[in-house]
Amino acid sequence: MADGDRSAYFGHPRREMEPFVPATATVVLDIGCGAGAFAATLRAARAGRALEIWGVELAAEAAARAGGVCDRVLVGDAVERLRELPAGRFDCVVMNDVLEHLADPGALLREAHRVLAPGGALVASLPNVRYFFNVVDLVVHGRWDYVDEGILDRTHLRFFTRSSLVRLFEDEGFVVQRMQGINPTGSLKFRLVHLLTCGRWADMRWLQFACVALPREGA
Repeated sequence: MADGDRSAYFGHPRREMEPFVPATATVVLDIGCGAGAFAATLRAARAGRALEIWGVELAAEAAARAGGVCDRVLVGDAVERLRELPAGRFDCVVMNDVLEHLADPGALLREAHRVLAPGGALVASLPNVRYFFNVVDLVVHGRWDYVDEGILDRTHLRFFTRSSLVRLFEDEGFVVQRMQGINPTGSLKFRLVHLLTCGRWADMRWLQFACVALPREGA
């Protein structure tokens, strides 16, 4: 990956995810924080409010840049670093496009469950493998080509649909409070398919899903 592409990869501001972080959250853990772009988005959107943001990032170079935005950045494997944190420390744990990179996403969700304070929320975005153009490439063109970024990012190890996302969270002790498609296609081809199928495949419109999940009592 070229230096410019790498910088963009770690620097997405993800403004569309900011509204999903509860307004009451004052202590936030941003897992996969990259260079701190989402932390900067949060601070800008909530200027004047007390906000403590921690980050976790595997790439040391990006983590160093995130240190200018986050109050503290932990460098290394997310599961291992979360195990070092006390239980109930954070009002909100954010995972923007993280879980699909893990062989065992459940392990990270279990640690996130542990470090969430009572009443806290998990906020996550994940790519939708059922996205219209991804399905067209597979079903019509017989293609499943990995690329540098997107649903078929070369670093993705897991793929999810809306229903499999719900199951993943529920299996790890969460209740999905909200799931919403984000970054829709404006394709006329999709609109035609949508009409012909009477909305049956509506979830194929969305490139990603944004999720808000709450720890289930007793889990």
